[in-house]
Amino acid sequence: MAKKRPQTKAKRPQITDGEIPVVGAREPCPCGSGRRYKACHGRAAAHAATELVHRPFEGLPGECDWVALRELVPAATAGLTLKDGLPEGVPAVTLATVLPMAWPALRRDDGSVMLGLQNDTSSGDISRDLADILQRALEAEPGTPVQGRRAPADGPRLQDLLDPEGAFEPEVHSGFEFWVPDPENATPEVSASLERANAAAIPTVKLQGVDAAYWCETPEKNHLRWVMPHPEEQLLDALARLHAAGRSSLGEGTRLVGSFRAHGLTVPVWDLPSGVTAEDVEKPAAEFAERLATALTTDAPLTADERRARGGLTNRQVTLS
Repeated sequence: MAKKRPQTKAKRPQITDGEIPVVGAREPCPCGSGRRYKACHGRAAAHAATELVHRPFEGLPGECDWVALRELVPAATAGLTLKDGLPEGVPAVTLATVLPMAWPALRRDDGSVMLGLQNDTSSGDISRDLADILQRALEAEPGTPVQGRRAPADGPRLQDLLDPEGAFEPEVHSGFEFWVPDPENATPEVSASLERANAAAIPTVKLQGVDAAYWCETPEKNHLRWVMPHPEEQLLDALARLHAAGRSSLGEGTRLVGSFRAHGLTVPVWDLPSGVTAEDVEKPAAEFAERLATALTTDAPLTADERRARGGLTNRQVTLS
């Protein structure tokens, strides 16, 4: 029989919760409990981050456009304004829907930073994960990509780093040439990634007359996807009132077909005939915005027809996040 290992009376070092660093989920917890981090202090950290997931971009300028660029738009960029100004050696910070090789961020040779939005994140709070990536990109060596990691549970969020008064003006691109200043001299890996991304990009245009509405072209029909900031229940009631009254379309041959639910916001979707361009729906969309504004102020109970319309819209709602 094996001898029993003598038990030591030495005390493990005591670490307060505030001092416990973030480590890999399967690594031993730094508190000394002997359990894996994910089953010990990592559980509370993950829970704290998950609580923030409902509207991760709330409070940022252009919240609706953030959601659109995260979920709907293939190729777009937007300049970001930092609360404390740009660090020395960083001439600009730019948000991009996607970066080459799916990098979370890139510090370019000239010192500028590009932050990728459409990436997998390790916690339930996209804003905190992106803020962590952004901070590390600002300190990275020029010419290097930045990889994702588990962000500290008490780390800053984008709302802590970005200027709340800064403009957020997305620019939609037909392809991903914005990845590299000189595509002809890009590495073979980046060139291959650029070619694949361009081949998969759906033509998309941002409407100018209304906020956060994006036209896109697909082989069978075109669509308008419009991210709206209104509370979901109130918006669905308003859409149902318009739909039941035959006033929810954007012109002949167009149809409100349902909505997406993404990052705490609702995204109504219209089917458009293939020949209808983004320019064609500018005026109808502006007129619809006026009808919707009126419907949103109505608090009378829904009629039977409006309830049926609302049920149809609800049944055709898809959650993206």
